[in-house]
Amino acid sequence: MVAMDDERDLIVRSRNGDHEAFAALIREHQRMIHSLCYRMSGSSADADDLAQEAFIQAHRQLEQFRGEGSFASWLYRIAVNQCLNWGARERRRSEVHREWAEQAQEQASPAETRAPEVQEAILKLKPKQRAALVLTVYEGMNHAEAARALRCSETTVSWRIFAARRKLKSLLRNIHGDRVNIP
Repeated sequence: MVAMDDERDLIVRSRNGDHEAFAALIREHQRMIHSLCYRMSGSSADADDLAQEAFIQAHRQLEQFRGEGSFASWLYRIAVNQCLNWGARERRRSEVHREWAEQAQEQASPAETRAPEVQEAILKLKPKQRAALVLTVYEGMNHAEAARALRCSETTVSWRIFAARRKLKSLLRNIHGDRVNIP
């Protein structure tokens, strides 16, 4: 634990550009800031990022620390604000994803409601067959465009798509019986 006078000295030296002094401040407070960020986010990975962002923010705002309260309290305030801003962004992101999912579900055709099963089957294809199928069926490329993207001939693309569809029919027939319609 760094004594109060030593901490003030580290702050002054940090303000004057001494990176080692700021590194010492980080080492002194890293555990408490990471712990706070973990409790606020519930994720160790997010806590790592949030703590790092809090220290970056503290470094940028070091001139604003007036020393009226403790340095730890000032750091806590910065870290809490980082966590609150992160939480608000995560809630907005989650809400947008939920809205997109709802819209997609409303617009989904009956074939798309089987999407998870189809996706699972697609992942079982050989990588080159999967790439040809995804580019032509899902990305809307014609065979010439897919051939350029895959650096192969159009005939190769056609053959890969043929083989991929045959394999998909086989995989999906095991799930749905004979009612399989592959695009």
